[in-house]
Amino acid sequence: MEIKVTKVSADRMKPKPTDESKLGFGQLFTDHIFTLKYKTGKGWHDPRIEPYGPIPMDPAAMSLHYGQLIFEGLKAYRGADGSVYLFRPWENIRRMNASAERLCMPALDETFALEALKQLVVLEKDWIPRGLGTSMYIRPTMLATEPALGVRPANEYLYFVIVGPVGAYYPQGFSPTKIWVEEEYVRAVRGGIGFCKAAGNYAASLMASQKAAARGYTQVLWLDAVERKYVEEVGTSNIFFLIGDELVTPPLGGSILPGVTRDSVIQIAKRNGMKVSERPISLDEILEAGARGTLREGFASGTAAIVSPVGQIFCRGKELLINGGKTGPVTEKLYNQILEIQYGISGDPFGWRLKIA
Repeated sequence: MEIKVTKVSADRMKPKPTDESKLGFGQLFTDHIFTLKYKTGKGWHDPRIEPYGPIPMDPAAMSLHYGQLIFEGLKAYRGADGSVYLFRPWENIRRMNASAERLCMPALDETFALEALKQLVVLEKDWIPRGLGTSMYIRPTMLATEPALGVRPANEYLYFVIVGPVGAYYPQGFSPTKIWVEEEYVRAVRGGIGFCKAAGNYAASLMASQKAAARGYTQVLWLDAVERKYVEEVGTSNIFFLIGDELVTPPLGGSILPGVTRDSVIQIAKRNGMKVSERPISLDEILEAGARGTLREGFASGTAAIVSPVGQIFCRGKELLINGGKTGPVTEKLYNQILEIQYGISGDPFGWRLKIA
């Protein structure tokens, strides 16, 4: 398919931000959007890059009533020499197709989806900030648009991509966060859609997130939905704990998002010679390791923050301090190693970096 490009007129272009320290996250969007339509019997069609604006939608659009809405998140990075890089974008597209399959939505042609994404980012490359730690956030989204009521898969869909410049995900920057262990609410259960980037997963997390924030905590540490015993995710990220010399993260079992950054951390840590285990880890094990002094570090991983150190955990009425509440050396090293690959500062032994401009 050929992508029809309609550029915004010069007089309608948005002013680009001049102070990168005030970018925030997810607040600014560029001048253009990519859209692609689907209809049963016709397939994907009418690919366009056009001026950013509202999406017309019928009030009976099935995504509004039955939740067929999935998305992805990845970034474009500005290298020191001005080059533009993507980081493992094919993994995000594959994961979007996995989400689509689970929610009975049509699969994207992965080669075409990557080409469309590249064209949009290159068109908007002047929006990509230059500071280390800043980037352009890319949000592909697919939703059901067929106007009909009735619980069934829709016959019409819209896929679109929007992009925008972002600063650090956490306002406090790369410093330890405080997390709240949630023992009342649950986010996902095996056999459900916890492994998908589906809108409903994030809606399910809001109540506990508000509860934690009201008590001064940055994120929620989720437990499994059946036994309320095993650690699963932290907020919208994967979680890692360094216990003794073992780096532990919960296994993928259908209720945990298969994070691209999670996989990157695992591969880099193994290359660094670390013992890495993907295994069930109970809350009791974490608390016991903390009491024994063998809980050395903890961190979350995700596209938005890359690696986010965890300084303390609140659980069962008590605070558990990790590494004295400071960022640990392993956490910092993994963060820097991923960041340096993303920005073209170091070599790329895994072939993850894709130069597009």
